[in-house]
Amino acid sequence: MSMAAQEIRIRLSDGEARTLDFGTPEGREVYWHSTSHLMAQAVRELFPEAKLAIGPPIEDGFYYDIDIGRPFAPEDLQWIEKRMKDLARRNLPIEPLALSRAEARALFERHGDKYKLELLDGIPDDPISFYRQGEFVDMCRGPHLGNTGQIKAVKLLSTGGAYWRGDENREQLARIYGVSFPDEQQLADHIHMLEEAKRRDHRKLGRELEIFIQSEDAGQGIPLWLPRGATLRRTLERYIVDLELQLGYEHVYTPPLANVDLYKISGHWDHYRDNMYPVMKIDNEELVLRPMNCPHHIMIYKHGQHSYRDLPVRIAELGLMHRYERSGVLTGLARVRGMVLNDAHIFCIPDQIKAEFITVVEMIQRVYRDLGITEYIYTLSRRDPANKEKFAGDDAIWENAEALIVDALRDLGLAYREDVGGAAFYGPKLDIDVKSAAGKYETLSTIQVDFLLPERFDLAYIGEDNKPHRPVMIHRGVISTLERMTAFLIELHAGAFPLWLAPEQVRVLPIADRHVDYARAVAAALKARDLRVHVDDRNEKIGKKIREAQLMKTPYMLVVGDKEAETRSVAVRHRSDGDLGALPLDAFADRAAAEVSARR
Repeated sequence: MSMAAQEIRIRLSDGEARTLDFGTPEGREVYWHSTSHLMAQAVRELFPEAKLAIGPPIEDGFYYDIDIGRPFAPEDLQWIEKRMKDLARRNLPIEPLALSRAEARALFERHGDKYKLELLDGIPDDPISFYRQGEFVDMCRGPHLGNTGQIKAVKLLSTGGAYWRGDENREQLARIYGVSFPDEQQLADHIHMLEEAKRRDHRKLGRELEIFIQSEDAGQGIPLWLPRGATLRRTLERYIVDLELQLGYEHVYTPPLANVDLYKISGHWDHYRDNMYPVMKIDNEELVLRPMNCPHHIMIYKHGQHSYRDLPVRIAELGLMHRYERSGVLTGLARVRGMVLNDAHIFCIPDQIKAEFITVVEMIQRVYRDLGITEYIYTLSRRDPANKEKFAGDDAIWENAEALIVDALRDLGLAYREDVGGAAFYGPKLDIDVKSAAGKYETLSTIQVDFLLPERFDLAYIGEDNKPHRPVMIHRGVISTLERMTAFLIELHAGAFPLWLAPEQVRVLPIADRHVDYARAVAAALKARDLRVHVDDRNEKIGKKIREAQLMKTPYMLVVGDKEAETRSVAVRHRSDGDLGALPLDAFADRAAAEVSARR
């Protein structure tokens, strides 16, 4: 989310005042945290019996979890928002306050704030940091804005349920989400973006455009691809596999099951066990559904002996994986429990790492051009040296791997941001984060440099000296999982896919029953050019047929009647450009085929 630079004054818990920029993540965090306290104050004034829990800032606003014995109604949010604006206009100073543990406990007991008392028990400090605004006091380390008057524009967006501390066996609280800005125009722009994101929501469009469905009988997080969705998915599969074959990858098939020992060797069992499905004991083996494909590809590499002349070896697969995702985070195609990853592993000698890394980055850039993705940034995810338990391997390996990525990015002339602590447990990575319809940046593609797994699996190649040497692995995913990429593309294009991706590229619309035979002849001619065509031969008025084709976002509609049948032509309509006039059938076929080939 990009924000205009605007100065805000904040106050630290020790009373020191300084200036932050709302256009920075740190500035927004302070601003939205302060607004969550403003909301809690408004709730406490309107609902004196309310028991407050927590109210943190989040990536695009804030929320507060509150217990009033019932859910909040829409009219409640209206009253709370109005009171927040009144409190902001009063320009109340927001001041740090230190209370002894005994004073803090007495304050919470007086209000019946059992959730705050539980939080207090987990805080070792004495005194305890609070902030005061007017008569309202809340426990917080801060920092916060200097006064409520800096909160110029606020909107409460929604309310829902949330279990206390995320434990489904604990109390269910009411959560209110909101957002705020230093001026009304920024708020208006943000609300417009949210409305646009709602219009583009892949779950809504996926159902309307017959891409996929979800069935309670099939299970949570298990989407079912409909024929139109399967066509879109198959187009993506063929596109990426053909491109990888052109670039020297060798495609394989491996099963989604493996002996659990494979993941114990790789380290995934230690690091990702909570996201894996339970072990299945069958005969004398313990099998598990794989959460990733790399151990299988390592086994394929180990199958034969490799010379330095053979490397790099690039093994690719559209690999089926399973990960246990909690029901609360499952989202259409974007978060699922079974997924197919466009995965590949490059086994190379150290001197080849930089060139291979650059080639993968350039491949991602090419794919993004073809898919119409234009807004993305690069994030270098490094190890956190202060948290070595999370990351395997010694300092020298990590420093070498990170230096190689930085060197490649410098050669490419790419600007990047850093995420310290965001690396995979086995190595640093470059994430390509794309801007979603909701204005957030989410990772679609990734490239990881790995010195660790080749060591753990004792991989080798024969060098020029006829001695065994250790290869390096590059893990890379270009179009993410087919599920996640489809969700992104639905929202990016609002369901109006470019012609080459559209499940249905052309719909032929006969005006009357006597034109159906010609319509079918048109469809046959276009299918011979590898175009995806449907004939709407229902006994309906042509206006209705056109409207329904528009709703399905079909790129081209060809209306055919007496004149078109006589002249072997078609009356062309485009979903966004409208009536394009009559064209000879062959001319339209050439035009459409060229558009598909160009992937415009």
